[in-house]
Amino acid sequence: MYTVRAEDSFAAAHYLKNYHGKCENLHGHNYKVRVYVKGRELDPGGMLLDFGILKKILKKILEEFDHKNLNDVPFFLERDPSAELIAYYIFQLIKEELPNAGRDCTLNRVEVFETEKNLAYYEEEDI
Repeated sequence: MYTVRAEDSFAAAHYLKNYHGKCENLHGHNYKVRVYVKGRELDPGGMLLDFGILKKILKKILEEFDHKNLNDVPFFLERDPSAELIAYYIFQLIKEELPNAGRDCTLNRVEVFETEKNLAYYEEEDI
């Protein structure tokens, strides 16, 4: 099994309505996002998926979040924009875009770092 990873970042504000502590107040993070794609077959050039394609997909998706209040993003109107749910939402958005990349590969994991030391990730279970 082969894996490729792309990384990008965005800056955004948020607050957590269902949390009691300082994070219930509006505050911001410089988020880092890592995306992992896996697959068994390489193309004739020896690549699973061109890094440029994966980076372009990720950049397009993160534009929705950059310099925004995440609580105003439609997906988060009824949910707290926790790192876990941000990872889940980004996973779903990339999963929709990946088949358009023209390769037989699968989105494996999305990691969202709120800080250099704290991250949450989402990955689907293998069934």
